[in-house]
Amino acid sequence: MFNPLLFALACTAALLLGGTARAEADASYEAVLLTENFPPYNMSVNGKNFARDENINGIAVDLVREMFKRAEVKYQLSLRFPWDRIYKMALEKPGYGVFVTARLPERENDFKWVGPLGPDDWVLLAKADSSISLNSLDDARQYKIGAYQGDAIAEHLTQQGLQPLTALRDQENAKKLQRGDIDLWATGDPAGLYLARQEGVSGLKSVLRFNTAQLYLALNKETPDAVVQKLQAALEQMRADGFAAEVLKRYL
Repeated sequence: MFNPLLFALACTAALLLGGTARAEADASYEAVLLTENFPPYNMSVNGKNFARDENINGIAVDLVREMFKRAEVKYQLSLRFPWDRIYKMALEKPGYGVFVTARLPERENDFKWVGPLGPDDWVLLAKADSSISLNSLDDARQYKIGAYQGDAIAEHLTQQGLQPLTALRDQENAKKLQRGDIDLWATGDPAGLYLARQEGVSGLKSVLRFNTAQLYLALNKETPDAVVQKLQAALEQMRADGFAAEVLKRYL
């Protein structure tokens, strides 16, 4: 004979057990994180296009590692190629995430976001003792500008009619700027300063910032909100206690 009270109790027990199972699943949640070679944010130690765990470093990598540690969220990390493939994996596979990527309006609803992890700006760099002062790209027309051949920055300058002097490797422009072969170096920030440091060039300054974007960790939309919130809170704590600033100093 059907007993409403027993049925209700059974349903309540099932709900409680289900809630416990979900809580356990949340506690054991593990993210699969993917990244690419994009110095100084993420890069393989040996420069190859595949690496795992301790063989990956960079500003964003150090920040993400500490963020997951403080949030007590488990993860796997690998660096792969090409970018389009790993971006698609994070977009389509629950539990996956990719970094660093620009948080753009057209991508806003594709992921859950944690960040920012840093800027990806376009700047004109000059030597520390340079007297050049700019308010716009138009003001730079009178100067010799170095840029990276085939790069979006060089293409943008060309479209604006500035005719940059391009190099096959962007780091070559650091030496050219130091020697006085060019007056300005059009590059990314902080990528340009990192490349300059690798070439033994320091003391450069930004005289114009002509494009700006923020880079984030993009997590699949199925990522639990609680995980996203814990990661974001950990990142904010890292900024407040100076850890994030120390990471920047480590690479720049």
